[in-house]
Amino acid sequence: MRADKNGKPQPALAKSVKSSSDGKTWTIKLRNGLKWSDGSKLTAKDVVYAWQRANDQKTASEYAYLYSGIKNADAIQAGKVDKKDLGIKASGNTLTVSLEKPMPQFKSLLTFPTFFPQKQSFVEKYGKKYGTTASKTLYNGPYTFKGWNGTNNKFKLVKNKYYWDAKNVKTPEIDLQVVQKPEVAVQMYKTGKLDSALVNTPQLSQANKTNKGYRITPQATTVFLAYNQSGNVKALNNKKIRQALNMVTNRSELNSQVLSGTSTPATSFTPKGLSTVNGTDFATYAKQDYTYNKSEAQKLFKEGLSELGEKSITLEIEADTDRVANAKDVVNYLQGQWSKNLPGLKVTEKFVPFKQRLQDGTDANFQVMLTQWGADYAEPTTFLDLASTGNANNYNHNSNADYDALWNKAKGADATN
Repeated sequence: MRADKNGKPQPALAKSVKSSSDGKTWTIKLRNGLKWSDGSKLTAKDVVYAWQRANDQKTASEYAYLYSGIKNADAIQAGKVDKKDLGIKASGNTLTVSLEKPMPQFKSLLTFPTFFPQKQSFVEKYGKKYGTTASKTLYNGPYTFKGWNGTNNKFKLVKNKYYWDAKNVKTPEIDLQVVQKPEVAVQMYKTGKLDSALVNTPQLSQANKTNKGYRITPQATTVFLAYNQSGNVKALNNKKIRQALNMVTNRSELNSQVLSGTSTPATSFTPKGLSTVNGTDFATYAKQDYTYNKSEAQKLFKEGLSELGEKSITLEIEADTDRVANAKDVVNYLQGQWSKNLPGLKVTEKFVPFKQRLQDGTDANFQVMLTQWGADYAEPTTFLDLASTGNANNYNHNSNADYDALWNKAKGADATN
């Protein structure tokens, strides 16, 4: 499948994707005459191989968890079942997928790269070099990638003549280049050296928003603070301390003054546009009362300190400057606001590379972490799963039996309701 301009999944390599009445069996019919970018045949077996490889423990795919719910996927990833027993079978041009439970997000999952086909002979030919600049690459999309050697700053996308919908690909070539400084890229755009440039800082946005080429593209991404509740940080196991931090965070001011209005103040963990509930956007349906209230925050913080038997505490906010946009400005703002408005709180900052932040999150080696999550597919479960007990990306390291019970019911018995 591929996502259309509204983010809705549409048939791509598939001619049709249909579900059984109980939602547990999906039948996928591929188009006739599909080819890889080298002209060789692309078959249903390429899809089966790719799915089995993604679930294989040896592959260690970071996105294998997306297969959870497909028959035997969890057991295969745990090393308890052979990958050949994954719930997908090929017969000619037809794929049959068996699920352990209904998955309303299944069509949307099929737009995600981890579910795309791979050619077994090609993967095995390159072995450990597969997917690196040392190997050539096969494509099944509208373009092939040319000119990348791992370090160069210019490369291109060239139309794939074997793409199933090649007749509707109007642009034969797209040239790309790496420009380290966004202000340089914007200047190159203004002088006609680039057709497109990313305006990704508040300062650039403010300076260029009257430009006729200025476009805002909403992302299904939430930037949030993870509070370490593993037990490693005594203060953050106190509910009143966490509530105080929440209430003293002025989301509207942060957006308008620090981010120049380039973001939207969060009113729910799930961003807008993922799905609707009886005609209402899920983000509105699940709206939380994130109200800035300094006096109530101070009251709760004082009570929290008393419960901890402390007169003051120190909290460290960790962030990276590789991935989360404007992270340093956001952390500086939080440090100032929290320290000024919560007597007895000292806030320190820590900036690390993206990979270290991920590892620190997994190891619970932090106190407060500025992080973000982007939707893997167009359905709220991609966010809601993060709060469940034991989820690998639950950086809060918290556990709530009531939430787990509701979550398990929502993705199980009530999945199609």
